[in-house]
Amino acid sequence: MLRYFNIILILLISIYTYSQNNIIKKVEGYVSKDYDELLFISIANQELHHIKNKKIINTFTISSSKYGTGNKNGSNKTPLGLHKIKEKYGEKTPINGRMIGKIFYGEISTIYQDATKSKTDDITSRILWLEGLEKGKNKGIGIDSYKRYIYIHGTSEEGRLGTPASHGCIRMKNKDVIDLYKIVKVGTLVLIL
Repeated sequence: MLRYFNIILILLISIYTYSQNNIIKKVEGYVSKDYDELLFISIANQELHHIKNKKIINTFTISSSKYGTGNKNGSNKTPLGLHKIKEKYGEKTPINGRMIGKIFYGEISTIYQDATKSKTDDITSRILWLEGLEKGKNKGIGIDSYKRYIYIHGTSEEGRLGTPASHGCIRMKNKDVIDLYKIVKVGTLVLIL
């Protein structure tokens, strides 16, 4: 029995290592400059990988847009390509606090752990506001991620994470986005593919 457990453990470690190496290779194939820290958002896997010193230090389940990927204003799609965190909001917002116009007014959102859709599409807990870095792809007239208010933020629809469900932003669990907010700085690179 112990022998089979060891074989399974070795297989799982091998799969995990292979997966990590593939993610790092994908990032290095896209990002031409050296980086110490980067957030890699996988649309296919609905995951955000926090990479530091070329190692994945944490992985979070996310939701990207239910409308798919794209860069046009008004499309409600998630833009692809290289971004950076331009601004951060919510330092003093309590967990599950609803933010309107990047400001917490005292309302705590109801957090749904099932597939319930919120009537108000709440932005909760923390905001990491993204700026596109690629002219013609996610920066410029009619396609600008920053002017489209593309955020990484908490959501009241935690039960829908892991599937595309947003209106363009990257949604995270409230606890996860608070934890991430504490350790990433303005200027951190964000790659969405």
